[in-house]
Amino acid sequence: MRQFKTILFATALCLGTFSFAQAQKIAHINTQDLIQAMPETKSAQSELQALSKTYQTDMQSSVTEFQNLLKQYESEAPTKTEEENAKRSQEIQEKQQRLQQFQADAQKDLQKKERDLMKPITDKAKAAIEKVAAAQGFDYVLDSSVGVIIVANGKDLLNDVKKELGI
Repeated sequence: MRQFKTILFATALCLGTFSFAQAQKIAHINTQDLIQAMPETKSAQSELQALSKTYQTDMQSSVTEFQNLLKQYESEAPTKTEEENAKRSQEIQEKQQRLQQFQADAQKDLQKKERDLMKPITDKAKAAIEKVAAAQGFDYVLDSSVGVIIVANGKDLLNDVKKELGI
């Protein structure tokens, strides 16, 4: 009799767990597609491209200036003293280091600018996803853009969230 109660309890527990799992409503959305469709993303990308071109132009002019100085020093080297050539070599190395530092700083600045521009966009997208999911009664929303396994019968919220955002 005691084993029967244990089996009955275990069966009831399994059925309850299964029913609970079946009651979960799951949807999915490709957040990358959503963010790419937002007009704010297009303006942020334009701003980043403009900043990148500015850095590229500055870098190219600095490289050209460095190359011209290097050619000048190489052509004048035979006519200069050893001490002058050592001093000029040190100057070239310092300029090369400044060029490398400028390039690294520009890259960091571009990455920071991208984060600063994209954070409000991703926050807006997340808020819209949460609003639509709550309005439609979904318990979970999976992001299909990052390779998460999608439940085959889950609803795709992309069009609903786009409608919410007015895009």
